[in-house]
Amino acid sequence: MALVAGCKHALEITVPVEDIDHETERIVADLQKKVRLPGFRPGKAPANLVRTKFASEIRQDVLESIVPKAFNKQVEADHLQIVGQPNVSEVHFNKGEPLRFKAEFEVAPEFELGEYKGLTVAYEEPVVSAEDIDKRIEEIREQKAEYINIDPRPIEAGDYAVVSLKSVSGVDKPVEQDEIVLHVGDGETLPAFTENLTGLTPGDEKEFDVVYPEDYGKDELAGKTIRFMAKVKGIRRKEVPEVNDEFAQDLGDFKTVDELREMVRKGLFQQREYDTQQEAKSLLVDKLVETHDFPVPEAFVERQIRNTLEQRLRALVDQGIDPASLNLDWVKLKESQRDKAVKDVRASLLLDKIAERESIFATNDEVDREVQQFAKRQREPMAAARMKFEKDGTLGRIAAHIRTEKTLNHLFEQARKEAK
Repeated sequence: MALVAGCKHALEITVPVEDIDHETERIVADLQKKVRLPGFRPGKAPANLVRTKFASEIRQDVLESIVPKAFNKQVEADHLQIVGQPNVSEVHFNKGEPLRFKAEFEVAPEFELGEYKGLTVAYEEPVVSAEDIDKRIEEIREQKAEYINIDPRPIEAGDYAVVSLKSVSGVDKPVEQDEIVLHVGDGETLPAFTENLTGLTPGDEKEFDVVYPEDYGKDELAGKTIRFMAKVKGIRRKEVPEVNDEFAQDLGDFKTVDELREMVRKGLFQQREYDTQQEAKSLLVDKLVETHDFPVPEAFVERQIRNTLEQRLRALVDQGIDPASLNLDWVKLKESQRDKAVKDVRASLLLDKIAERESIFATNDEVDREVQQFAKRQREPMAAARMKFEKDGTLGRIAAHIRTEKTLNHLFEQARKEAK
């Protein structure tokens, strides 16, 4: 008998006595070959003695063998697509009686795919203006700037002061930097540094207080008033290159500034096109989820939450933060992710179904290109990387990701674009 509630299913299964007896005989025969009992040569102990001596072990082996077989047989007969592992309970296993047990599990949801072609989405082709290009080239100039040491004189606004800093008081752990460059008078430089360094010349020393704002980027300094001993070591001026053909040639395979500007325009356009298309694809997925309401397996939701939290933990570790030091409430954290996880799982199932309907899949060449890029970054042979990915399941995840991206591209291409 099957009990159904959304993705949750339960089967009450009965195994005939003759099947139990047959499995028991097989297990006893296997034991006879392996066990050693006093007075009998290996493999020659009587079956009855083996049954008596190893009764509990035989019972357990019969259960562990026959329950999965019976469950899988019933699942196959009912054409069920199982998600996760079943929970077996209410096991009734008595000598001379049929084996009865209950198996609770989840199945992949069955749902009808509604309209997904020709959905309307807000999208406009990106525009790159001359001002955008100028701004990007100015950023490149800043990156190529050189800082030139100048002869000693009093520091003035606009100078880049090279100083050594050492905390005198106001902080638990001493702050000491042998050489730091401060742009005097700049908005990014704390006013206390500008006020106290202005007028000093290389070789001068001065002790002064610096008040750090509450929202300062470094937690160990935020909101504190720290007294520093500063010593001026030098003064530099900033020189940025002039934008001319020589500047363009120094940056790469360009002959003129016009060629450089065209490369910058294309780069900005491609990035903006990607960003706007990703936004449009996200809106399309939102529409699909809104118009398709069906239950999703709890196992999928739990896995999605776990993956999300693991990514966030890795990000914290990459930033040098120990997650254990944050005293996180994992129950609340998991619950806060639940609604988004349900939405993400539903979206994934929808995209899989659309890919199946449209015969979208990842080709071997597409997967190989991804593996090759990884192998190149890691400086290892392509064959070794592919073998490793086959073993740990990464190859399948790469193929699934490619398939999803191709499906999203298909949805975007089929969509009706309208101005925002």
